Amino acid sequence: MTKITVLMALFAGFSFPAANAQRIPTWPDNKIAVSLSYDDALASQLDNAVPALNKYNFKASFYIVPNSANVQSRMGEWQALASEGHELGNHSLFHPCSASKASREWVSEEQNLDNYTAERAIREVLTANVFLQALDGKTQRTFTPPCFDTQAAQSDFIAPLRAHFIAIKGLDDDNGRSVLWAPSNVTGQQLIDYVKNVPEEVQLINMLFHGVGGDHLSVSVAAHAQLLDYLAANKERYYVDSYINIMNKQTKE
Repeated sequence: MTKITVLMALFAGFSFPAANAQRIPTWPDNKIAVSLSYDDALASQLDNAVPALNKYNFKASFYIVPNSANVQSRMGEWQALASEGHELGNHSLFHPCSASKASREWVSEEQNLDNYTAERAIREVLTANVFLQALDGKTQRTFTPPCFDTQAAQSDFIAPLRAHFIAIKGLDDDNGRSVLWAPSNVTGQQLIDYVKNVPEEVQLINMLFHGVGGDHLSVSVAAHAQLLDYLAANKERYYVDSYINIMNKQTKE
């Protein structure tokens, strides 16, 4: 967990298709949906991101790792997020990743997906669901796979999980109608330019943050606030909501 920066830095600046996005419709008034999500249950998210989101009543998704020290020590605050309408998403129980891939020296033996069976990987994800239900009382949520890895001991473990989630972020082909970016160390203007300049066919923008003004893969508080200011000033163009709300809405269209 503490060395997740090594991996995710490789993702910064790249776009990924969003899970189950083949069902994404055109939003009312031709708006583009924007999902703001925050991975790894970091202290800076509670301290800096949440107040900024609440300023505009923007609902976001926080992908929680139950064994995180910040979850254990600030559990009441994570529960409060859910009561305020934010999503507590699943990011697995221990954040396992494959150590055999490039730049994965940081992956411990205990968290090495190469040593898992598919059954173990599935069990840990579903156990995290039980923990999250105890926090927020909800039975539906979305999943972001740690490191976007899909194999445990060379066996796919994602397909059996699909029935347990409204959507799985970052994996499925959607014919270019969604993008995903995990920004770090960028300016507010760069965040805005990314949103403004997505291809015309894009109907869903996934912005996957980690630290905000601290922790790893961080963007500054000012840059994050500048993006939110822009989205709030352009509500006629952008529909901002949690990933689960967006996915639930589009399945009903």
